[in-house]
Amino acid sequence: MIRPIVSDMFFLGQKSEEASPQDLSVGQDLQDTLTANRERCVGMAANMIGAKKRIIIVNMGFLNVVMYNPVIVKKDTPYETEEGCLSLDGVRRTTRYRNIEVEYFDGSWKKHRQQYSGWTAQIIQHEADHLDGIII
Repeated sequence: MIRPIVSDMFFLGQKSEEASPQDLSVGQDLQDTLTANRERCVGMAANMIGAKKRIIIVNMGFLNVVMYNPVIVKKDTPYETEEGCLSLDGVRRTTRYRNIEVEYFDGSWKKHRQQYSGWTAQIIQHEADHLDGIII
């Protein structure tokens, strides 16, 4: 289901709760909502569609990847950049890391640990911040 984008800063500023296999439908809603906004969006966190769960979706070129309970376990090589967000107007400066390693569960509730770099790493960091109530 395509859901409206939340822009309430109080709601977005709250920490999200752990996801469980019962939250798989939120992952599907993220898929649908990201697809509907693909012209202006490359990732989303569940709180952006009104679900306070630790779930993100990241566009990786030809594939959208849903991550349940993602945790960035390693990061290196910081840099300054500017980012926008569907929930905000304009762009803001922030610090990101070129290389990260993430642990997460997929839609079959299988645990993964993967390394990402560059643009994909930046998207994951932005969306993971949303889960902790951090808004650029």
